[in-house]
Amino acid sequence: MIHTVTPNPALDLTYRLAHLQVGEVHRADDVTETPGGKGINVARVLAALGHEVDCGGFLGGSTGEHLEHLLSHSSVHQDWTLVAGETRRTVTIVDEAGATLINEPGPPVAHRDWERLSRAVQARTRAGDVVVISGSTPPGTGETDLPDLVRALVDAGAQVIVDTSGPALLTVAAAGPAVLKPNHLELQAATGLDDPVAGARELLRRGAGAVLVSRGSDGVLLVTADGAWLARPEPISGGNPTGAGDAAVAALAAAVASGAEGAALAGHLPDVVALSAAAVLMPTAGAVDTDAYARLRTSIRTEPLDAAC
Repeated sequence: MIHTVTPNPALDLTYRLAHLQVGEVHRADDVTETPGGKGINVARVLAALGHEVDCGGFLGGSTGEHLEHLLSHSSVHQDWTLVAGETRRTVTIVDEAGATLINEPGPPVAHRDWERLSRAVQARTRAGDVVVISGSTPPGTGETDLPDLVRALVDAGAQVIVDTSGPALLTVAAAGPAVLKPNHLELQAATGLDDPVAGARELLRRGAGAVLVSRGSDGVLLVTADGAWLARPEPISGGNPTGAGDAAVAALAAAVASGAEGAALAGHLPDVVALSAAAVLMPTAGAVDTDAYARLRTSIRTEPLDAAC
């Protein structure tokens, strides 16, 4: 079973228009409204691929109720921890130049809210299950709240994948997750190291089992105690890249759920890259072009990197 945790979910609003001009009035060509937040996107992609998956996290207010209603139309099971305040909204404006994002901060939470969330996630998780914790944390989150959740799940025998950023990358690494998934800028900011392989190895030294670094059009870098591997996508013109990293995490979760760990994860990098690219081809995050995914995965090659890199 795969569980996802989205500490700071969002109602995603996506506007598509020809050209965004700051300071001008625009008429959108298309508007979509979807349940969002990185963990929810991961869950939706996994469900689309036929995996049994549930999601949880903090939810509040009428916006949270609307998000829950929208997600009820999918096969994703829901188990939310309710808090005071309104679930946030995010706005993505997609034009010929790419995607522009505006993210609200989310409702404030307290340590006791994190304790309730931890109990809820642990109650539905069994030893050997995969738990994906993904995305930003809401205001009021303490330095130990996220690492404590990860540590509790690891101690219970779960395989934990975390996609986070900032100082939390370092503290969560020490909690012993199976995989950490920063992008290259997040890794650089957290470790202070320009070389992504060196930065990933710093997270391994702190306690992570493996590190997957997303690098946009340059593909993904996997670093474990056994070595480092790189996989690159085919060039893709246009599209919406906002859900690409979440699709990569979904493929990673499926790989871990199949029993892959350590160096064996390198064999799944074509799936990670292809699913990420297939997400770019869709107008909103949380969806993938399954035909493109099947086509792309056969063309992607994994390259081992020299140990001295």
